[in-house]
Amino acid sequence: MSTITLNVQGMSCNHCVNSVEGALGKLVGVSSAKVDLSANQVTVSFDDTVVSVDQLKETIEDQGYDVV
Repeated sequence: MSTITLNVQGMSCNHCVNSVEGALGKLVGVSSAKVDLSANQVTVSFDDTVVSVDQLKETIEDQGYDVV
C-alpha cells in the first residue's frame, strides 16, 4: 500500500471535496482519499500494483481540477 499527497488547484468548496474524494474512491485499488481544502491537497492511499499515480492524477483532472 502506498500513500501520496498531491497538490490540486481549483478546489474551493465542499462540492469540490466530494467530487475529488468520490471520483478517487471509485477507482479499484484506492483505499482512501482525503482532501485538505485549506492546503489545496489530496492524500490518497492506494495499491500501486493496481492503480498508478498517473491514473490518480487523470481522475482528478477529469473532475475539472489541476494537479500541480
